[in-house]
Amino acid sequence: MGYMTVETHTQNLLHLKRLPGLRSWSLLVGITSVGLAAAYYSSDSWLWKLFYVTGCLFVAIQNLDEWEEATFDKTSGQVMLKSLNLYTKVLTLWKKGQEQVVAELKHIRDVSVEEEKVRYLGTGYMVVLRFATGFSHPLTQNATLGGRSDADAIARLLKQFLGLDKLKQWDDDLESIESEGTDPEEEGEH
Repeated sequence: MGYMTVETHTQNLLHLKRLPGLRSWSLLVGITSVGLAAAYYSSDSWLWKLFYVTGCLFVAIQNLDEWEEATFDKTSGQVMLKSLNLYTKVLTLWKKGQEQVVAELKHIRDVSVEEEKVRYLGTGYMVVLRFATGFSHPLTQNATLGGRSDADAIARLLKQFLGLDKLKQWDDDLESIESEGTDPEEEGEH
């Protein structure tokens, strides 16, 4: 599974989505199966069997990745980042578990890819939005394991959509012009 999938991409709207991956669903099925097997083969009372199943189900849901969306809308001038955590929803009886961050597109100054060490699994990668205020916010809550290419592709797409690639090119051109030029006063002193 890639870092995020493109749901909609027009001139004024970029909608990205991320669903729990195969590893998350496999863990959910595996851990829940352990609880079901323990309940089925146990000679304990039905309360203990229910405890085995619900306990394993809670652990399985806790390991499930979040549902995440990022919407970059040039018409409204905003970026909206949403995430849904099923574990938090279950624990709070559906009252919480969905988070939303809204920011102004004009304040985004850079998009980069960062490495994150994932315990027991290696290195993961995530896209980070950098704002003019110095604030940084990850596009997703969890890093993607494996190759960096998917996160790099999303970062390039965002830079292109937001026009940051042109801004960077303009800054580079300006720096090269300034470094090539000489001070006119220095020329007159010779």
